[in-house]
Amino acid sequence: MSDFFPEIEVTQSAAEAMARGLYTVAHVDGLHEREEALVASFWAEVGGGAASLSELQRAATITPHELKAALPSPALGQMFVKTAILLAWADGKVSDGERKIIGELASALGITGADFGTLEAAVKEYLLGHLAPIQNSAAVATVAKKMNL
Repeated sequence: MSDFFPEIEVTQSAAEAMARGLYTVAHVDGLHEREEALVASFWAEVGGGAASLSELQRAATITPHELKAALPSPALGQMFVKTAILLAWADGKVSDGERKIIGELASALGITGADFGTLEAAVKEYLLGHLAPIQNSAAVATVAKKMNL
């Protein structure tokens, strides 16, 4: 996992912006239980507390400008975009609304075109990598097809 999510320092303000951004994506088509769990897992990894997470969940959606200001480095931007794409897949499908908002946020972070495609492909490969041990290869092939791999 260290290759997929290299260890980088995340300040409190960057972590809050990322969590708000993830909630912005999750609320597009309704907050699903698995999406909420992913945000909570991210928040716990960066050292956030439960009380502050509930405040972030209720906070206003983050604007692309706010996200860019809070995530000044390319590494932080890439971390956010990969996490947002993972979040979008958490309920088994990526909605058009999720795809649109992730694209807008990624664009504000300077991640567009081929760069965005590379991150999206990395997320899909990461997710499929977790299915590799499954013995039912037909089921894995179906998932891969559904993810356009």
